[in-house]
Amino acid sequence: MAEETERLNRFKETVKEWIESLVIAFILAMTVRTFVIQAFKIPTGSMEPTLKPRDRILVNKFIYRFQEPERGDVVVFRYPLDPRRDFIKRLIAKPGEVVKIENGYIYINGERIDNHPVIKQIYYYNRGTIGNGPEGTRVPEKSYFMLGDNSAFSQDSRYWGFVPRKYILGKAILIYWPIKRIGIIR
Repeated sequence: MAEETERLNRFKETVKEWIESLVIAFILAMTVRTFVIQAFKIPTGSMEPTLKPRDRILVNKFIYRFQEPERGDVVVFRYPLDPRRDFIKRLIAKPGEVVKIENGYIYINGERIDNHPVIKQIYYYNRGTIGNGPEGTRVPEKSYFMLGDNSAFSQDSRYWGFVPRKYILGKAILIYWPIKRIGIIR
């Protein structure tokens, strides 16, 4: 009888340790996911060729706590027209800048963007109503202008406007799946 009680006590102790470990692991995982890094799946081709449908990526949610988003960053954000949905696009213009799309090129404050290694290689269509007027469009304070790399097939800031700073979730940093596409996102 004492032996059986001892075994039962060891079993209870083991179960308690497992439950404690699982609770701690869950709390750590949720903390990391909420504040540091999160995985996302790319649903559409709006960011091709940079990101393809079904790519799985990691997003650094911590970086923008210490620095502002930069032109050319691939950013995950809450969609301004439905904040329950997450979108991913390339940051093109920052607060206060005047953005204009003309003949496939991006102009910021009247200067053509020729110094960014990715932006200068993409042909941007001047569709939609924002950014294609003769004078361009000024980005409101605390907001950003985002475009998909596959500009012909991307619903982006040209159509629905600007992304408020508070809607930015993080910077896309790495493709981790499929294996043949593993790499840093530029």
